[in-house]
Amino acid sequence: MTDTNKTVAERIHALHKAFGGRAPVAVQAEIGDASVLPAGATMPDGELLDVHGAPTTLTAARRGNPAVVVTYRGAWCPYCNVTLHAYQEQLVPVLAERGIELVAISPQKPDGSLSMTQKNELSFTVLSDPGNRIAERLGVLTAPGPAERRIQNSLGIDLTRINADGTDGLPMPTVVLVDSEGVIRWIDVHPDYTTRTEIADIIDALDLLG
Repeated sequence: MTDTNKTVAERIHALHKAFGGRAPVAVQAEIGDASVLPAGATMPDGELLDVHGAPTTLTAARRGNPAVVVTYRGAWCPYCNVTLHAYQEQLVPVLAERGIELVAISPQKPDGSLSMTQKNELSFTVLSDPGNRIAERLGVLTAPGPAERRIQNSLGIDLTRINADGTDGLPMPTVVLVDSEGVIRWIDVHPDYTTRTEIADIIDALDLLG
């Protein structure tokens, strides 16, 4: 099986093998079902930054179209790189045929968004959300616990320098299907940051966009 045909889970498994037994321990973020916006709610929006630091919004990025919105942790996260690269290869062509946008949002500075775009040759929109305002209103904002902080410190990762607002908040990896009116039609949240939404599941849910 070529890399292009691998599921996200298979790519992450290969990543763990490449870690040579040094793979991070799965960390389950605290999440309350009642706090996550459900299908039928309006997708949060606010002032975001594009890869060049220019202000924009999710509404502008959607261009009046339905969208698959992905929250990710940052260009420093190997799981994010693996996942967004897989979405570029396997999901973007499907979305393009159906006139659906793909937008990825993280709390990192715009230069991190640019790095993510260039490193993975992404053709879709990658935005920065200073202060995790969308993640917070969506109900998927968390903060690194002690175990994750130890991992980050061992790797020299300082989120207060990486994130656009100098905090260490992170979104739980989440995929949201938003219709052309800005209404959430499907949402999949991963409290365990070592797992991600499979492409097949996203494609199966696209019919909910109408």
